[in-house]
Amino acid sequence: MSDWNLAADLATFSALKSAKRVVVKVGSSLVTNEGRGVDADAIANWAAQISALRALGKEVVLVSSGAIAEGMKRLGWLKRPTHIDELQAAAAVGQMGLVQVYESKFAAHDITTAQILLTHADLADRARYLNARSAMFTLLRLGVVPIINENDTVITDEIKVGDNDTLGALVANLIEADVLVILTDQAGLFTADPRKNPAAELIQTAPAGLLTLEEMAGGAGSNIGTGGMLTKVLAAKRAMKSGAHTVIVSGREAHVLPRLAGGERIGTELTANVALLSARQQWLADHLQLRGQVVLDAGAVRAVREGGKSVLPIGVLQVLGVFERGDVVACVDEAGIEVARGLVNYNSGDAVRIARHTSDDFERLLGRDADEAELIHRNNLVRV
Repeated sequence: MSDWNLAADLATFSALKSAKRVVVKVGSSLVTNEGRGVDADAIANWAAQISALRALGKEVVLVSSGAIAEGMKRLGWLKRPTHIDELQAAAAVGQMGLVQVYESKFAAHDITTAQILLTHADLADRARYLNARSAMFTLLRLGVVPIINENDTVITDEIKVGDNDTLGALVANLIEADVLVILTDQAGLFTADPRKNPAAELIQTAPAGLLTLEEMAGGAGSNIGTGGMLTKVLAAKRAMKSGAHTVIVSGREAHVLPRLAGGERIGTELTANVALLSARQQWLADHLQLRGQVVLDAGAVRAVREGGKSVLPIGVLQVLGVFERGDVVACVDEAGIEVARGLVNYNSGDAVRIARHTSDDFERLLGRDADEAELIHRNNLVRV
């Protein structure tokens, strides 16, 4: 038995057994019959399994792909388009059918559903982030199952999340879920690609965020969706920041969700074992697109990483990108490795002027009274 599977013996039950709030992400191939339009029978199956979780007292949020694949079918397209306008059109057409089927199949179990379409811009703006969070908490309190997808009809490269594995992790963080379940067409995460290496072993459990897992994960394996095993590993790393465990498991397993809820260990469980972030820190950590970077010297890196200190201009070696006061920027070391991110107190032009200086010099350098002594205050900073 490998070290990976020896570790599994220490955790007897699936994390889903004790979970109160769960995010379930279903991949495109599991709701569209490998891309051939919406699979009503498959969605009926997921509705029945989620109904079983609800009967156990669990709150469930569903993140579902499939709108573009359904749109492709309705438009008669055999190959996924590459132009953004055609992808947007396919999503708009397909969303109609996807939601219609979900609504009818959940209604058979007397469950009300709600559709929520998100973009990264909705989560990057603090007010919209809090509004989405409040709306989802209210829906869960009312006994509704929110069905979430990225708003593919309006997204551009600048505002897209990119894949629903990442979106599932962002939603898990948003609602402080206990577990993120990623249902895929693979049995779980293996030590190597089992399609190419017959000696590959299934990893039953491991700490989320382990660099070795990212090295093991391969690229995208389907021409229908956009995610591969790497996106799932990175999603688990993101979900752990709010304390959520992640289960990566085959959606082809019979009754997989009730079995996990019963404690059975199936697939790969990546556990969260880090200190939880505050709601504000989580919002900062969930920014996928940053406005710029500040390069810190070794002393500043140590102060931020080990002491949880603010970023002072004296410790800034270089300012990269164009940003405004209040934007989220990355703090990187001299090797370019991100150590933290936060809300910057000065725009990029001013940041360049005050870099390598103490606050005593700010008025002379800026020609006005200084706003703050810190470039990024520790209350607006999160380590990554």
